[in-house]
Amino acid sequence: MAKPTKRKVPGGRVTPKGTQPEAAGTPYVAPVAKYDKPSPPWVPVLMFGLLLVGIIVILLNYATTLLPSSPSNVWLLVGLGCILGGIITATQYR
Repeated sequence: MAKPTKRKVPGGRVTPKGTQPEAAGTPYVAPVAKYDKPSPPWVPVLMFGLLLVGIIVILLNYATTLLPSSPSNVWLLVGLGCILGGIITATQYR
């Protein structure tokens, strides 16, 4: 395989010889990270509430006849939906 040929810039150097870029003497400073506000107190209450309600609905669906027409897939989906809501709320907690 042949070596690639070097392309020459028509005008030569971009900056005059002996000069340095403007920021050469200053160290790099990373941008300051913005901190998000902490979550309101109701977020963990909602998270644990949804998780607990979901578990209770699923257990009541199979263990007792307190729920109408139980066991039913509808109650199972309601319980799983509550658990999913609790998990989604947990991802927003700071």
